[in-house]
Amino acid sequence: MKMSNGRRLYQKVMKDMLGLIESGEYPAGGRLPPERELAERFNVSRPTIREAIIALETLGRVTVKTGSGVYVQQHHTLLDHVYQSVTAFELTEARALIEGEAAALAAKMITDEQLEKLEASLKSMAEENECGDLAAGDADREFHHLIAEATQNKMLILLTDQMWQVRNNAPQVFQAYKSICEQDGEKRVEEHRIIFNALVKRDAEAARAAMHEHFARILNKLITTSEAQKFEEVRKQSEEVRKRFSMGHLANGL
Repeated sequence: MKMSNGRRLYQKVMKDMLGLIESGEYPAGGRLPPERELAERFNVSRPTIREAIIALETLGRVTVKTGSGVYVQQHHTLLDHVYQSVTAFELTEARALIEGEAAALAAKMITDEQLEKLEASLKSMAEENECGDLAAGDADREFHHLIAEATQNKMLILLTDQMWQVRNNAPQVFQAYKSICEQDGEKRVEEHRIIFNALVKRDAEAARAAMHEHFARILNKLITTSEAQKFEEVRKQSEEVRKRFSMGHLANGL
């Protein structure tokens, strides 16, 4: 099975399996064929099938029952298309726009009790950083959720929570964030502290600017990581071309 656009093989298999689920060939409530049959059907290894199933489980499209099999879930959500197509860049840009304004609004409305909870989440974030457990970003998610709550705007709370769902459940976005979340952990904590301090002062402009600065760093990290990955891909392709068209194997055959 040939890959296109450099996408990982399991993602291609996951997309094909998702198509079969949506077409009804693998109906909701039904059990998927065994790994061996799926591997033969898609002409891939069983580990690749397992990765595709994990991705489908993350999207809420299947559930794995130990000793029984993999079952298709009834699933209807407007986020399906987003999970498949949104990029980490698009998500981060949207978060900067929406959460920047949420922070400015929260600065005017946040209560002392909410500030205490926010400070507690900040301490948890620092502890996560010390333990190196940063990928899921539980304390980070709580920090941003609390700011959204402080706006007293249900729509902003919903949007903030849904963006975190995309961040943690869209495979391509989660992998991108995972690749950068353990970089400069102390800097990340400090950025959140600056946001917190602006909220303590009830300074809307400072809160907005601090939130924008936080997401600007994430975007820059994503760009740097993406460039490094593309450079590595080009380097590997160049090596393959060099091996294929070198004169060494011709000379050895003479």
